[in-house]
Amino acid sequence: MNAQDRYANFEVGYDIPAKPGMDEADIQTPCLILDLDALERNVKKMGDYAKAHGMRHRSHGKMHKSVDVQKLQESLGGAIGVCCQKVSEAEVFVRGGIKDVLVSNQVRDPRKIDRLAQLPKLGSSIIVCVDDIKNVADLSAAAQKHGTELGVFVEIDCGAGRCGVTTTEDVIAIAKAVDAAEGLTFKGIQAYQGAMQHMDSYEDRKAKLDTAIAMVKDAVEGLKKEGLEPELVSGGGTGSYYFESNSGVYNELQCGSYAFMDADYGRIHDKDGKRIDQGEWENAFFILTQIMSHAKPDKAICDAGLKAQSVDSGLPFIYGRDDVKYIKCSDEHGVIDDPNGVLNVGEKLRLVPGHCDPTANVHDWYVGVRNGKVETVWPVSARGKAY
Repeated sequence: MNAQDRYANFEVGYDIPAKPGMDEADIQTPCLILDLDALERNVKKMGDYAKAHGMRHRSHGKMHKSVDVQKLQESLGGAIGVCCQKVSEAEVFVRGGIKDVLVSNQVRDPRKIDRLAQLPKLGSSIIVCVDDIKNVADLSAAAQKHGTELGVFVEIDCGAGRCGVTTTEDVIAIAKAVDAAEGLTFKGIQAYQGAMQHMDSYEDRKAKLDTAIAMVKDAVEGLKKEGLEPELVSGGGTGSYYFESNSGVYNELQCGSYAFMDADYGRIHDKDGKRIDQGEWENAFFILTQIMSHAKPDKAICDAGLKAQSVDSGLPFIYGRDDVKYIKCSDEHGVIDDPNGVLNVGEKLRLVPGHCDPTANVHDWYVGVRNGKVETVWPVSARGKAY
């Protein structure tokens, strides 16, 4: 089915913000748009990097929550599969045809474990993270019940302070339990240092990763001595992938935000002190918004407020403009400082949100644009899949 037929019965403005073939100027706002040229360049660049460094890249689906974006990352960027954070999210990607899925999180609820154990029946390989030896028996029982096989990563807390064990002894103990359990296969280590990804300084990020890498190396050596050498050592994000890929111990990256970029990631610096959204990666992800009021001469009001974005990492910035500034928002309104009165009612602007992941999760659609035209419309397939 082509893009035109896919949405033939959808009504623009009610069901969907745009249809393929429309002019970009006619897209209904506020909505998410993707600059397809920039997105494709980002995806290919990461794919080329991973290949050149002998790394697997498992793109992070919690960022875009889209089967279509994931398929682009696989076809154009060589991604081997996807990371998910929740079972329901994993189900969306598996049902969408993604064949290699990591739930890079713990699954403890019995019903969720049962659903997880059924996913391999749909033709996908499934890996899940464990940081408690008590979890092993529950996963094993569910896999045996459904006649399936689950892969397991032992998660190390390498500095994020969230999930994961902190000693090599604990890593070994869990790996041994997994190796002995029916229906489970020990696949390796999950070691993602999430707490440092947005630190501005390259050197500060490197110092955090040096500590993490030392922990991981120690764990790998301990596992080898027990005859349990990990097949995969997985981690690395947009703010750190160059450290993991040159560590000599990681062999799989989990980068996500590089494909879209957002204001918070854009502020961090590369090894030369340059912002990473000014050379390393391009902004490809925007909230398209429209000026709806200019009753006050120095303030323009747009239709993208809190319900169109997440501001946990700060307010968005207006892409390509330094004469106007997004300064605050309420539920349905964004306030733009316009000291010279240059904006007009009806004018459309691109906002780069502070944080792409939760912003994507409040929208139903991505509108892919190229050369001023709507080329494709993709659903945010796993929107709201937080359970």
